[in-house]
Amino acid sequence: MTTPGRARFAEWRRTPEDTAVIRKALGVALATGLYGVTAGALAVAAGLSVLQAMALSLLLFSGGSQFAFFGVIGAGGSPVAAVASSTLLGVRNGFYGLQVSQLLGVRRWARPLAAHFTIDESTAVAVTQTQTRQQRIGFWVTGVGIFALWNLTTFIGAIAGEAMGDPRTYGLDAAAAAAFVGLLWPRLRGRDPLAVAALAVIITVTTAPFVPAGVPVLAAVLAALVVGLPRRGHRTEEAKP
Repeated sequence: MTTPGRARFAEWRRTPEDTAVIRKALGVALATGLYGVTAGALAVAAGLSVLQAMALSLLLFSGGSQFAFFGVIGAGGSPVAAVASSTLLGVRNGFYGLQVSQLLGVRRWARPLAAHFTIDESTAVAVTQTQTRQQRIGFWVTGVGIFALWNLTTFIGAIAGEAMGDPRTYGLDAAAAAAFVGLLWPRLRGRDPLAVAALAVIITVTTAPFVPAGVPVLAAVLAALVVGLPRRGHRTEEAKP
């Protein structure tokens, strides 16, 4: 006779599908987490202390937003512009949450934790699975794995960056932009993303000589509106009877 305890154990026993998604999640976590070394070094290069770099990494935990913040601060921009740029990039995680929340089915007390782990990589691993069980495993293993490794390597990078001294000697004052381009490049697929990126570059280069540091990044957001609104209007017209 099967007891309830044995039944629950059998239900949650690892399957080959679970193993496959765990391997994928750990691979993504390793590849992404190691990049935290760059984030830590750039944080110190931008003028933050090791403690400030770690606080930002632990509480913000969004690579693109962190690099945007470091880039604006490192270029001499105001904290307001840095926070605004970082926030605009972090908004996408809120949209991820709309979809991921339906997959995870977490209890109310765990929702803030799930929201904190909702990033590009954890969402991507989750939504590419076909079964709810593997979706949840992929999300949590990826999110927790990246969080742990990212913060560890951020600390290592911040310590190393602080020991190196003047970041301009090693070219780290320009590394934030390069790091951000590295994150963005794989996502430039299709005509709309390419058009937005090209127009954003034009807006940034055009406005940079005339406005304070950080403002060109905010102005570049207009590229998405210029490209997206006409297309949306066209679709609305087509949908009319």
